[in-house]
Amino acid sequence: MDLPDSSEVLLKPAEVAALFSVDPKTVSSWGDMGKLTVIRTLGGHRRYLESEVMALRKVSLPRQRKED
Repeated sequence: MDLPDSSEVLLKPAEVAALFSVDPKTVSSWGDMGKLTVIRTLGGHRRYLESEVMALRKVSLPRQRKED
């Protein structure tokens, strides 16, 4: 995998989790399944591309049902 553009914003698992209202471990699972690209820091921490997260969010939000 190529390294992200230096202008690309990277998000922490907790930040991604807050956007989707899920547990950070769920976000890690998404990375393991290939749903999101995982970038590892030098310290081994996971980071996610903001552009991918926002694209996934855009696709996921319309699927949520409105309560009547």
